[in-house]
Amino acid sequence: MNGALPAVPPTWNLFLSRVHFHRQQRFICWLFSFCCRIFYPHFSTCFFPQRDFGMKSLLTRQRRINPVYLSFMAVSFMTGVAGALQAPTLSLFLTREVQVSPFWVGLFFTINAIAGIAISLLMAKRSDNRGDRRNLILFCCLMATLNALLFAFNRHYLTLVTLGVFLSALASVSIPQVFALAREYADQSAREVVMFSSVMRAQLSLAWVIGPPLSFALALNYGFVTLFCVAAGIFLLSMLLIWRTLPSVPRVVASPEEVLTQLSPWKESQVRLLFIASVTMWTCNTMYIIDMPLYISTTLGLPEKLAGLLMGTAAGLEIPIMLVAGHYARRIGKRMLMLLALVAAIVFYLGLVMFQTRTALMVLQLFNAAFIGIIAGIGMLWFQDLMPGRAGAATTLFTTSISTGMIIAGIIQGTMSERFGHESVYWLALGLAVLALALASRVRDVVES
Repeated sequence: MNGALPAVPPTWNLFLSRVHFHRQQRFICWLFSFCCRIFYPHFSTCFFPQRDFGMKSLLTRQRRINPVYLSFMAVSFMTGVAGALQAPTLSLFLTREVQVSPFWVGLFFTINAIAGIAISLLMAKRSDNRGDRRNLILFCCLMATLNALLFAFNRHYLTLVTLGVFLSALASVSIPQVFALAREYADQSAREVVMFSSVMRAQLSLAWVIGPPLSFALALNYGFVTLFCVAAGIFLLSMLLIWRTLPSVPRVVASPEEVLTQLSPWKESQVRLLFIASVTMWTCNTMYIIDMPLYISTTLGLPEKLAGLLMGTAAGLEIPIMLVAGHYARRIGKRMLMLLALVAAIVFYLGLVMFQTRTALMVLQLFNAAFIGIIAGIGMLWFQDLMPGRAGAATTLFTTSISTGMIIAGIIQGTMSERFGHESVYWLALGLAVLALALASRVRDVVES
């Protein structure tokens, strides 16, 4: 009555927030469609060649898509979605359902990461030397199913941090083994390896565009039991698809000289350099992912929802960039593409400390997407090229570099942001990107025959 404005109803604020969220989603979809429209002419010939020039093709001579190729794509996407359903809400699950403190949540993630690295390295060498790789993938998917069911119906922290972590570590081997089997299949069936692997890697990126929002929707609206049961169901469908459609690729018998070389890949200086460079790259990326929402809201004073928009934009741009990189890898070379990706990373992290506006941050996501889109696909292939005949060990070494980078980034980000502020994280990321560029430039390129 004294002239004050009437209070805005809470329902109206909720309506406006939903409208803004849908606008962000529409913008991301439009941006992804626009990039696909631009990049399509560059890689469309890889899928639908007009004439056979003797080059390796992803299609049969009758221009029909190989069903095995489609099966690899489907398995990559489905296992990626199942993993993307569980990971984003895991900390929320431990806090709300298991009711543990943040310290125990962090301890769970640390133990889970270390166990995943140890199990992956132990199983990688065995997978290259004996047995049917497809059977190993089936076993890992079965462990993933049991792990999802355990989290659905168990709320005891000790059980989850022991049995759950063990099952999760076994399950984490599945994706590297799928890519290793795909590499062996592409090599033996005369298919274009780089583009084949790039499209498969794009399925994982697409899964992580779809999975996290679906994960939160299921967990918040239907509960964690429903969420983990859906993940278990997807793993079961993946097992059926793997059993019915994926090939069993016979192993190539290695010569005695190759066996001696395979005893210790750490003694190979090129592999060791690439591993250290890869760990450094993923440390930079994970530090950014952890710190960016806090940097935007506390240091820059920008809306918190901008963090989601930036991540969604980068994820949408990664997919076409990944496909274009796969198309030009044979012409440019994997080494040159990786060096270009690291140059993009340097520009990205330098831009984060120099520009602080919403528009600048959105533009910088193009460099971020180029960085991640290239190293996520081409980096794995570079490991495989340097370790011929050991696709399982090479792919696992690449995924291990990602996990190691995540562990290091978690420690560094917390220490740097608390003592020196959030901006110091990006100065350090810039320095690490320069170091990774120097290391990667010393790794030789492998020319495909």
